[in-house]
Amino acid sequence: MNETHNNRTSLVKGAKDIAKEAKRQAAKNFSKAVDRASDEYSTHRSYNRFQNEDEEDYNSYGQPGGQYDDNAANDEDGASSDATEGHDDEDEIYEGEYQGVPAHQDGKAQDGQVALGQPVGDGLKSHKELENERQADEEELAQQYELIMQECGHGRFQWQLFFVLGLALMSDGVEVFVVGFVLPSAETDMCVPNSGAGWLGSIVYLGMMFGAFFWGGLSDRLGRKQCLLISMSVNGFFAFLSSFVQGYSMFLFCRMLSGFGIGGAVPIVFSYFAEVLAREKRGEHLSWLCMFWMIGGIYASAMAWAIIPHYGWSFSMGSAYQFHSWRVFVVVCALPCVSAVVALTFMPESPRFFLQMGKHDEAWMVLKHIHDTNMRARGEPERVFTVNRIKIPKQLDELVEMPSESTHPVLKVLFKVKAELRGIWSTFMRCFDHPVKDNTKKLAVVWLTLSFGYYGLSVWFPDVIKHLQADEYASRVKIHNNERIEDFTFNFTLENQIHRNGVFLNDRFISMKFKAVSFINSSFLNCYFEDVSSVGSSFKNCTFVDSFFYNTDIDDAKLTNSRVINSSFHHNKTGCQMTFDDDYSAYWVYFVNFLGTLAVLPGNIVSALLMDKIGRLSMLGGSMVLSGISCFFLWFGTSESMMIFMLCLYNGLSISAWNSLDVVTTELYPTDRRWVGPSCVKYHYHFIRGTGFGFCNAMCKLSAVLGNLIFGSLVGITKAIPILLASCVLVGGGLVGLRLPDTRPNVLM
Repeated sequence: MNETHNNRTSLVKGAKDIAKEAKRQAAKNFSKAVDRASDEYSTHRSYNRFQNEDEEDYNSYGQPGGQYDDNAANDEDGASSDATEGHDDEDEIYEGEYQGVPAHQDGKAQDGQVALGQPVGDGLKSHKELENERQADEEELAQQYELIMQECGHGRFQWQLFFVLGLALMSDGVEVFVVGFVLPSAETDMCVPNSGAGWLGSIVYLGMMFGAFFWGGLSDRLGRKQCLLISMSVNGFFAFLSSFVQGYSMFLFCRMLSGFGIGGAVPIVFSYFAEVLAREKRGEHLSWLCMFWMIGGIYASAMAWAIIPHYGWSFSMGSAYQFHSWRVFVVVCALPCVSAVVALTFMPESPRFFLQMGKHDEAWMVLKHIHDTNMRARGEPERVFTVNRIKIPKQLDELVEMPSESTHPVLKVLFKVKAELRGIWSTFMRCFDHPVKDNTKKLAVVWLTLSFGYYGLSVWFPDVIKHLQADEYASRVKIHNNERIEDFTFNFTLENQIHRNGVFLNDRFISMKFKAVSFINSSFLNCYFEDVSSVGSSFKNCTFVDSFFYNTDIDDAKLTNSRVINSSFHHNKTGCQMTFDDDYSAYWVYFVNFLGTLAVLPGNIVSALLMDKIGRLSMLGGSMVLSGISCFFLWFGTSESMMIFMLCLYNGLSISAWNSLDVVTTELYPTDRRWVGPSCVKYHYHFIRGTGFGFCNAMCKLSAVLGNLIFGSLVGITKAIPILLASCVLVGGGLVGLRLPDTRPNVLM
């Protein structure tokens, strides 16, 4: 009787448990159906195809494979888990309630158990078999991740990250323009000879080239946020430090390291932002992000226009330390970088990177944060993040020789750096493996040609305008021959004059300036010079007899083949003297660059709105071809106004090519299936988006160096070669760009 009673009691208890579980499952399925209908998700967008059929059993009984554990479930009526503690007897989970991070089992048995159907252990498989499994996992993850991003939606989180990454991209634009703006002032302030002039522009671009390759590759191994934080910190520190150093060589070193830091901005920013965007949003919003590069150029131009020409903003500490206005400009240009570093500390790591590295829980928490942030902004805080399990690619072990415990700490650090560099190089070589090899080569050609034409003409345009200004200035020169001036006081500025065979007797030059004044075969007898500045002035074949110089900058370099007889120099001004007082050309150069940068605004807007409508490749090829054709109109640039108009036209046409190239490069290095032509081909890529983008951006900076050197050497010589060279390069690069795989059909897939 007792046995019969116990069996009946167990049967009743089991029936109650089954009924309770069935009721809970019915409520749960009904809630899922309501959410699915409200979200207007179609059946093919369900996550069920990424989960095992036994997952419902796992949720029901708490053990993988549907195993029932009477020690873990319903020991007493009303028992509850830690995540749902305090609920009623039905164990109902309400909308908006935190349910904990779902456990990621990945098919592994617990507590030493062997699950049914468990495949052969990884230790018994070949490397090729493991690689094939990882490729299959990556394709499945890519498809599931796209659906997850669609569930997370596009909202407040993406816009927050948009502005944070925009500050980093703005810093890159500022860095490019800073080089051109401070180059004349820095070389004059530091008395750089003509042989050393121009090194500043080249050394910064070289630093950016190596930085793009290094930081882009490192971001695929250490993470987007971490690498971007470090690279931006390097840029901000050395940019700030460069404003205080006095020697030209040290200044070059600081700017090179500053360029090395900012080189990682472009490849990491676009990779980072693309990984939190759904596919249908990617083209448009990556194009909007490109606008911050334009904002950086406008910011740099406006600050240069407002700060550099104001000589009164400088101060000095003795004769050894001079802090001129261009140094203030360098400090101000470091502010966007500092702001980006501060804001970036509050943003999470890319969830796509976490998943690729096998960090399921960290990725799930970030994705839930994205979902909840967007839902709260929409006024729907009760919406639950329904993703329970995310596919993790199989992690392949890397054989790394570890140093012994007794190794010196410095050697350990060097060993770790060497290992990371080896990993970056290994990832880089994958960019030239099938099937991405052809795409990498074509992208490199397009980046090289577009950068060569853009940066080359960017140097050529301002120099041509300066050349036209110099010709006009020279045409207004005043020439004085055989003049004789006695007992006269010069206390005003002499500008743009030539004095030949003149005689100055008992004259006084006090608190005055010579600007572009040449004295040829002239004599100065018993003359007095006090507090005199001479900018662009010289004394050729002149004679000074019984003259006195006090606090002037007239030295041997300006006295060409001149004789100084019974004359003395006291308290001469040392170093190179800078002045921007009434310097019209300085204002004009900054204003021209400001207009040229502002001209890209319409092109930015058009490219963002039409990126997904007319396609990336059509916009890339069409923009480059039109930019090349517009170069032929430079034949008619015979005046400053015409050249400025052509500069604005060229910048406005080329910006669409830059935006589409950024989008295409980002989308050609994913880990999902791609569309090539009319058929869909499965491409299994490694996680090389940062590395591939970094390599392409490094080619961009290398081409910028070549463009600066080649086009800069042709200023004032001929128009034909720069025009033909830029046109041919841009048109050829545009035709190559049209041969790239079209990524736009992925939006329709």
